[in-house]
Amino acid sequence: MKVMRDDPDMLEEYDFSSGIRGKYACRYKEGTNIIMLDPELMEYFPDSASVNEALRSLANIMKKYKNKKAEQGAQADRQPAAS
Repeated sequence: MKVMRDDPDMLEEYDFSSGIRGKYACRYKEGTNIIMLDPELMEYFPDSASVNEALRSLANIMKKYKNKKAEQGAQADRQPAAS
């Protein structure tokens, strides 16, 4: 097997003459986001839908906590300083 001079991973037998440049570029550009779960979590999160549901719940809790902290800070600003 002859190897092409410019690229040692390409063999001269490879024929790309009927290939279409950029055929999958849009799909590749969209990308993927793969996250690996620890095996003990698979019991609770068997699929991506369950992971997304749990993360949405957590995001809502975080949002409520953040809003509550902001309200407490605003109330503290409105109270007159004790002298």
